Amino acid sequence: MKILRWLDEHFEEYILVFLSAFTVIIIFLQVVMRYVFGSSLTWSEEIARYAFIWMIYIGVSYGVKKKKHLGVDALAMLFKEKGKLIVGIIANVSFLLFAIVMTYYGLDIVLRVTRESAALQLPLSWVYAAPVMGMALASIRLLQNIALEVKELKALKSDGQHDSKNSATEQIVNGQEEIV
Repeated sequence: MKILRWLDEHFEEYILVFLSAFTVIIIFLQVVMRYVFGSSLTWSEEIARYAFIWMIYIGVSYGVKKKKHLGVDALAMLFKEKGKLIVGIIANVSFLLFAIVMTYYGLDIVLRVTRESAALQLPLSWVYAAPVMGMALASIRLLQNIALEVKELKALKSDGQHDSKNSATEQIVNGQEEIV
């Protein structure tokens, strides 16, 4: 259980830190090779590009997890807390549908790719798998966000019912009952 909790809290972070450090090291190595030794590595640009592509798509999942992805809140500003939650749920469900479609069709593309990269001779399916993995992880994070928002919405509804019952009880106790 601790392993699952750790993965839930830190999975994307560690992948992003590793890919960032890897990219910086490779590019630094290429600069040193080119300007100090007068020679360049044939594979460094390619591997750095692929690591950057993976960073982008893992970053989508991380942004969803931290609720830092871009969004337009003009519609949500028109509503109070309950309305904002409903708009958020609709937005997350829409994004979830997009992520599922991207994952499904992206996986189809990954399975069809047979080419290899020019310098490293890596199967390009590894590169094409980045959007699939990123959107699959984003789907998991979106499901978590939707579950939390639904829980918050239920809590608001139960608090609202509880408050209205309490206020009616308080009115009766205080002798302020109105007969309809």
